[in-house]
Amino acid sequence: MKSYQIQNDILSRRRLSRLWDKIHACPYFATNNLNRDFIQTKGFSVVFRREGIGMVEEKFPFFKPYLDVALQPDCNAFYLNPLLLTEGSRVDPHIDRSLRSYCKTINPPQVVSVLYVRLPEAMVGGELVLKAGKRQVGCITPAANALVYFQGDLTHSVNPVKTAGSRLSLVCEQYALTPAELEDIPLMTIESRARAIAF
Repeated sequence: MKSYQIQNDILSRRRLSRLWDKIHACPYFATNNLNRDFIQTKGFSVVFRREGIGMVEEKFPFFKPYLDVALQPDCNAFYLNPLLLTEGSRVDPHIDRSLRSYCKTINPPQVVSVLYVRLPEAMVGGELVLKAGKRQVGCITPAANALVYFQGDLTHSVNPVKTAGSRLSLVCEQYALTPAELEDIPLMTIESRARAIAF
């Protein structure tokens, strides 16, 4: 694939609205458990292997429409997280390796998929910036119900949001791990500052 791809009108309006409602009401939804690159953000994370997709869909049935369209068939381990930014939030430049707490020598994901669930009206800021080394390869202005795929080894960031309101995306790091690496990944587990529950 090229550095990134965008697909529009991914879900029905009803399913997109349900995603917002269910994520916002989820008991795991709290100050982000992600690292210090995520400034003033909220969310939670679900780690799972391909064999655990059914468990994810049972626990979070509102994720199923996204998983059906976003997951890549050649990937076998996933780090899924809703990510909420509000006015003043930003994400500093980083390369995803969120599974390294389970598998310390892990490579970046093969691909990262981002669905924009809700955006402030006339949002200022909040663009997704993609870089290969020091070279910028994309600056994506979010659009509601758009699904972005980008190469997992790209450095990426989100510009500060300067508009009141909520910018909610559903992000999934998708990995193609070796059998030995996969042994270290839980079938399914939830990471949250609200509550930590392992399956």
